[in-house]
Amino acid sequence: MITKKPKSKTSKPRSAGLLQSIGPIENLESYVKADWWREIFNANYLRTDADVVEDQTVTKTEIDLFLNILSPSKESVILDLCCGQGRHSLELARCGFKNIFGLDRSHYLVSRARSINRKEGYNITYKEGDARKLPFLPDTFDYVLVAGNSFGYFETIEDDIAILREAMRVLKPYGKLLIDITDGCYMKDNFQPRSWEWINKNYFVCRERSLSEDSERLISREVISHVKKGVIADQFYAERLYTKESVSELLKRSGFADIDFHAELFTDSQRKQDLGMMEKRIIITSVVRKEWTPVKKRQIVAKTIAVTMGDHRKLDRVKPSGSFDEDDFFTINELKKTLAGLMEYNFVYFDKHDTLINDISKNTNKFDFAFNLCDEGFNNDATKELHVPSLLEILNIKYTGGTPQCLAYCYDKSLVRGIAKEMGFPIPRAFIVNPEDTNFIELQIDFPVIVKPNFGDSSFGINQYSVCNNLEELENALLHVRKNMGYDKPIIVEAFLEGEDISVGIIGNPPDSYIALPIIKEDYSALPPDLPKICGYEAKWEPDSPYGMITSVPANLPEDTDRFLIASCVKLFERLECRDYARFDWRLDSNGTPRLLEANPNPGWCWDGHLAKMAKFAGLSYAEMLDSILKASEMRFNKADKNI
Repeated sequence: MITKKPKSKTSKPRSAGLLQSIGPIENLESYVKADWWREIFNANYLRTDADVVEDQTVTKTEIDLFLNILSPSKESVILDLCCGQGRHSLELARCGFKNIFGLDRSHYLVSRARSINRKEGYNITYKEGDARKLPFLPDTFDYVLVAGNSFGYFETIEDDIAILREAMRVLKPYGKLLIDITDGCYMKDNFQPRSWEWINKNYFVCRERSLSEDSERLISREVISHVKKGVIADQFYAERLYTKESVSELLKRSGFADIDFHAELFTDSQRKQDLGMMEKRIIITSVVRKEWTPVKKRQIVAKTIAVTMGDHRKLDRVKPSGSFDEDDFFTINELKKTLAGLMEYNFVYFDKHDTLINDISKNTNKFDFAFNLCDEGFNNDATKELHVPSLLEILNIKYTGGTPQCLAYCYDKSLVRGIAKEMGFPIPRAFIVNPEDTNFIELQIDFPVIVKPNFGDSSFGINQYSVCNNLEELENALLHVRKNMGYDKPIIVEAFLEGEDISVGIIGNPPDSYIALPIIKEDYSALPPDLPKICGYEAKWEPDSPYGMITSVPANLPEDTDRFLIASCVKLFERLECRDYARFDWRLDSNGTPRLLEANPNPGWCWDGHLAKMAKFAGLSYAEMLDSILKASEMRFNKADKNI
């Protein structure tokens, strides 16, 4: 029997997400993180600096000056290094330049650059990455631009030298580097210790500044406030102040020649307020005097990778027919065909579970690491998914993806909900129905609700009848789950959210190196209106059902929502000990607030799965997605080896 619990008269919870300002402080420098640049370049940055970085007239004036200095041809290959939201590279495209690349560390800004690039119909290649380790071959570019005072953010001068040497590596012989940076000599004498200004009718920013203890960096604090929401950011950052003499010396030390200083750049702003580091800048060019990099003719020794997979010979209760079918074999063949095209690797497959332990044990010295794709679990038992990485760890074999602990965490939906709640992330209201709750269940939330097995993945146990609008449907749904999953397992009854159904994918290993893939949503427009909008078992396993018409499309969420989701997923990725790749499923409530549904370490690897769809929207092929996962794993292995 189920009864409805009366609504309690509790006060409305305090709005989440608002910050408390630190208040007055004596030493700004002590609050600056070494990697402050990881978090600051977001929507707030575009708000506070919009009078310069979002003013196309300002950008056009800068590009006109750069082109007058460099005189490049329209066919020149140009890298906009530390490109931000792409304002300079996009302006170059508007001027008719065809071979333009942009790189920046900020996922938010690169995503914005890509969006504008698509909208305006250009063909600029944007990449996320670290300027100290560029993902380009030697001798690629005719020109490298570091514009808009995007140099001097790192904590040490050695980091800046690393950027210059990477620029030198990727420039062609006699290619040119152009740097546009703050006039440090002027700034030391003219910075405003305190200022405040209106950004627009809703936002204003208060700034404090001071020189660092060694007087080599300008320390800034920004307190950004909303007239109704209060303080939304209290952030600190530091930028190195280069003079003509010091930047010239740095360029020589890095190997550049023919160093020239050009016209000084004075920025004009429509707001006519605090311009900070953008007020007066110096333009420097230098030339790379080097020979073409010799092409190394060497034998590439392919690494041998063990691929662990489900056993197609055995039954699998998750699959509709209880065993592997034609679609499964097609998916496996697509994987093997694609992996065969990755020339850096040779792949050996381990999928016979009756002899799996012995087979892997006998061959541990014959492969470099394991690509663990056994999401079916040992003996095709989903509760034993963690057994395969456990075996690899016992045998001291490096492997891709989540650890046994991670897989155990994320198999338990209630545990993930608790961790998310503890971290301050929104989750849907819910309660647990325990195995012993057979006669009386008190309903603690309003209809509609959705009934889910607490343990499990692949949407097993979740279908159109899991969404309940009354007590009778709820009783039937609980009975259905118990019959299919067992009477000894807890069940989650969760508020059914009817907003966008969205997924966030991450490849890599935060915080060091990762890609946040474009966020997708499920498109339910082709689904009959009488069916609940869920991506459950039918959508994933029954292509001939009405749910087979569901497609995934770019979510195109508001910028603040997009930024919140990515930042939250990165934190969850680290907290849950995910590795190399993961997917997080969220749903928007009626107010547009994203609420976490579940975390998926080692998400589906198939060619038409959600991760592959997100990768495709990022411009990555199926092969490139798989290769990115392998490369992320190798980077993690190498870092761990260096720390031993």
